[in-house]
Amino acid sequence: MARYNGPVCRLCRREGMKLFLKGERCHTEKCAIEKRNFFPGQHGKSRRPKIVGYGLQLREKQKTRRYYGLLEGQFRNLFEKAAKKKGITGETMLDMLERRLDNVIYRMGFGTSRAQSRQIVRHGHIQVNGRKVNIPSFQVKPNDVVEVREKSRNNPTILGARDATAHAPTPNWLEVDREALRARVLSIPKRDELVQIQLNEQLIVELYSK
Repeated sequence: MARYNGPVCRLCRREGMKLFLKGERCHTEKCAIEKRNFFPGQHGKSRRPKIVGYGLQLREKQKTRRYYGLLEGQFRNLFEKAAKKKGITGETMLDMLERRLDNVIYRMGFGTSRAQSRQIVRHGHIQVNGRKVNIPSFQVKPNDVVEVREKSRNNPTILGARDATAHAPTPNWLEVDREALRARVLSIPKRDELVQIQLNEQLIVELYSK
């Protein structure tokens, strides 16, 4: 499966904000944004041009797909699926991004980053409604029960992530039992519950609608 293998801190610096790509490191003074909040590259300190029009749309798209850890093709395919559904396309797209299984594991606190959560899913540690699911893009729905499989309940990576994220708030659309390593999807997430960072999904819709 194709994935980005480059340095992730430069992605946050390019967008000029924390995208929480390195888990707990992002909450410490070691975060690149805290130390070097300028564009990556040789001339980064002098590269803060005013962005308008297409540039704004592009940056919003790049920021969103990097935040959720998707490549361009994956993100475009998800947008096209969202565009075919009833409702507001931008909000539907964000809803589908949030209900990806790898993101749900991250929101449950069983992965310190979406990249780690994706690896946990791919390695077969997760089941949904009693059945093993190892597809990170799997879409959960209301009343689904997502949990760590019995044989993986002592996995040090999962337990370490659970302890490291004990301070993190749980979204209202999930009911999480951290001791049982289980969560129930209560509802479709509302727009104000969707993301931790500021996003303007309408700019992405405008970009892909050209």
